[in-house]
Amino acid sequence: MLLWLARWAENTEFFTYIRASAYTYPVILSLHMVAIALFGAMILLTDLRLLGWAMRSCSVSDVVDQLRVPKRIGFLFAATCGVLLLGSKAEDYYYNIFFRIKVTLFMLVIVHALVFRKSVYSRAAALDRDPQIPGRAKLAAVLSLILWVSIFSAGRGIGFILAPGGLHYGVP
Repeated sequence: MLLWLARWAENTEFFTYIRASAYTYPVILSLHMVAIALFGAMILLTDLRLLGWAMRSCSVSDVVDQLRVPKRIGFLFAATCGVLLLGSKAEDYYYNIFFRIKVTLFMLVIVHALVFRKSVYSRAAALDRDPQIPGRAKLAAVLSLILWVSIFSAGRGIGFILAPGGLHYGVP
């Protein structure tokens, strides 16, 4: 069922155009990488602040609250570009182990968000009142760093795996 859907999506006129264009696919890929870099930097800043390793002169609530909207925009932009890239080579990604790992890790990020949203991310102002950053907030930051670094690494791995027909994924 998923393979059929991947083949169908990849062969739509829209995704065929992206894949076949000499400029469109590379531009989308470049924008995806830029969005990931900016989004990743905001995740890193937030997690390092929660760990107390950086930006100690700023309150936790300032860092978390001020980066919340830019992180959402950055994630939306990276995800949109990612969906465009996925659709243009959906069958190849279907077989790619790194893509499967990346999707699994995204599911774990959702679990992470559900577990720590109320106790850490939605109560950043309360964290400022604590004499030291609670262990739960530090755990959330460490797990976030591990998950996001793993997602970024799996994403890079996608371009270095051969498709079943022997074609290299990184070549449009």
